[in-house]
Amino acid sequence: MKKLISLTVSATLVLSSLSLMVGTSGFKLTSIDVVSAASESETPAKESTPSKTTTPSKTTTPSKTTTPSKSTTPSKTTTPSKSTTPSKSTTTKTTTKTTTKTTTTPAKTTTKQTTPAKTTTPSVKPAESKYVDGVYVAYGNAYSKGTEGAKVTIKDGKIAAVELLRTSPKLIDRDVRNNYSGLWNAYETMKADLLGKTQEQAAKVDIVSGATRSSEGWKLSVERAFQRALKEKPKDVTYFAGEHMGVDPEGKYMVFVTFDATKRTAVKVYPLDASGSAIEEANMTSEQATLVKAIAAELLAKGTSAVGAKGQEADFKAAVKAYWDAEQNAKVNNDSKYIDGFYSAYGSARDKGVERADIYIRNGKLVDVKLYRLGSNLIDRGDTAYAEVVKANAPMTAKLLANGSYIENYKDDVDAIAGATESSHSWNLAVERAFEKALKVPGKAKYFEGTFAGVDNQSRMLVLADIKADQISNVKVFLFGEDGKLIASDKLTDEQQTVVAQLTEGLTQKGANMTPIVGEENLSLAARAAFADLLNNASKTQGNYKDGTYTTYGDAYDKGTNRADVTLRNGVIVGLKLYRVGVNMVDRGASAYAEVVRAIPILTRDLLYAGTREQAAQVDAVTGATSSSNALKAAVENAYKKAEISETYKTAYINGIFAGINKDKSVYVMVTVQNNIPFKMEVFYLDENAKIKTEDQLTADEKAVKAEIETPTAAGSLHKYGYRPAAFGETEGVKAVSAQVIEAVKDALENAGR
Repeated sequence: MKKLISLTVSATLVLSSLSLMVGTSGFKLTSIDVVSAASESETPAKESTPSKTTTPSKTTTPSKTTTPSKSTTPSKTTTPSKSTTPSKSTTTKTTTKTTTKTTTTPAKTTTKQTTPAKTTTPSVKPAESKYVDGVYVAYGNAYSKGTEGAKVTIKDGKIAAVELLRTSPKLIDRDVRNNYSGLWNAYETMKADLLGKTQEQAAKVDIVSGATRSSEGWKLSVERAFQRALKEKPKDVTYFAGEHMGVDPEGKYMVFVTFDATKRTAVKVYPLDASGSAIEEANMTSEQATLVKAIAAELLAKGTSAVGAKGQEADFKAAVKAYWDAEQNAKVNNDSKYIDGFYSAYGSARDKGVERADIYIRNGKLVDVKLYRLGSNLIDRGDTAYAEVVKANAPMTAKLLANGSYIENYKDDVDAIAGATESSHSWNLAVERAFEKALKVPGKAKYFEGTFAGVDNQSRMLVLADIKADQISNVKVFLFGEDGKLIASDKLTDEQQTVVAQLTEGLTQKGANMTPIVGEENLSLAARAAFADLLNNASKTQGNYKDGTYTTYGDAYDKGTNRADVTLRNGVIVGLKLYRVGVNMVDRGASAYAEVVRAIPILTRDLLYAGTREQAAQVDAVTGATSSSNALKAAVENAYKKAEISETYKTAYINGIFAGINKDKSVYVMVTVQNNIPFKMEVFYLDENAKIKTEDQLTADEKAVKAEIETPTAAGSLHKYGYRPAAFGETEGVKAVSAQVIEAVKDALENAGR
């Protein structure tokens, strides 16, 4: 058997699922150390570096602070039977001393005088919190470009955690860089000021300079979250007074409703365009203007009971859903049983692969969904999936959004998309499971029931198993061939058949705690990692990262940059391709520097071995290619930053130097980001051979644009083309060149974006 590269799967891969005593065929899994593929002797060296866990930078990574498995670690520290034993010995010592003191001095009377002080201590009881601990999502006053919101965790009457939101017109939180530049660095400032505050203290927090409206919106959202958390809510108040917005799940209409404490007082309706932006009244057609006027009047009069005239039923139905959404956002007592946000889950697995759904929930409704068909290696197949499955994606997405949820009592003959029955059913199941992850009050089970799959991060082994009532059965093991496809059972060699049988038995009996097979340690470790991956895929706990492939870059310079295509699943690197690209952003391959060419496969191996964000950061640079190694490692770290569901540091851009190119590859731009703000830009023009033109080769227009872009701004301040850059110039020549340069600038900014 070919030697497999090993991977230590830390907290990101082994979620609390592995340490929560999941039964598998009569045995229970407790704390598990899972590795994916090489000699076990190498693993302790990676793990026996406690200083890594204490490094301050680690505390900023979400997997450290938010991964459930970390919260289970205290089970090791909660074995204080050893610490309680000494307390008994100290007790005997004190009693001996008191006995001695009583016989020699009247200290006993002093002791008795101090005793009443102890009896008064229990009488001081901490005031009971007037709030129900939990996670609350609330929004500020709305306007047509979106609104501010806050996802607030309240514990013991204080803000234990908060995520500040600035939504798109569809009321989904958007990337910070797509908001006004004044907000870019306001999120973290406001978050830091709010953490640990009570309702009264939060109301007194200062606004952030340059972000007045959003600061007030965030404070109002937090105030409303506290009001929703009250155990005793005011009986004469139904709504938060103000203007609230809602959008139907299909994104057809945006409805604004003004409420006072008990009733609606005004309604405005806007149709949405294909990009999800509101069509302002001045830009509506006469038909649209007439229709929205009729809808608004009917909604004001009847609310969710509004009914349209014949031929307008579909529009009225969508608008009523948008009104309902606005009303839920306005309610003080929002009784949705789900926590708003992003969730991802898998459908029913088989040896050909599985379906996945990434969804957004708001007020208990599905407001966005993306459907995927994964191959047997559990990586998205995209357009290479079966043609009928690819065709079914869009209509199934539309059906789910129209329903506003998964389809209950799903029936293949009624609800499936023709030609993709199996995938349709599995997608619906994935959405249902994602909803279950969002429950405010989760059930007792740690895992979903059904058939689940897991693959080690080297894609050497697929494990399938059935789960019911947190018990695992029917374990099946499949090996991948060198071509990346599963080896059919009748094509396995005798040796492979024996190993598969032994691995199946080991996983069935002990799961990821299985004893490695002598002589097949590498495959044994791969099996353990695949099994751990399976449990993560079956877990009802949402992870910290969005699964998917991310293309990211390290620092650029005037000869090109370093690129990483990173595929993540459950926060683990399961696919990785590293490149040294030239100024045309095309892979240089063997034409790159010899040391870089030599370093890339070594670094790829080591980063896959590391597997997780924390361990990847500790990978050593390859001798002779230190700067490129560090840049490629930075690219991998940037992939994690882009994949974060809840950003550990919410801002617009990643610090560093990022490259961009225009469509015809005639302009190469480098943008330097400092303090998360683009503040410096450099422009290079390329000839037909992708070489940088010298100064004497540039036209007057090219020189003029280059000078304009490269004119420095004050240190640390936003570059004048760092926010919504647009072409410029007084002559047609300058306008044409600036349009090409701005195209490259936008590309660089996108590469730098979080």
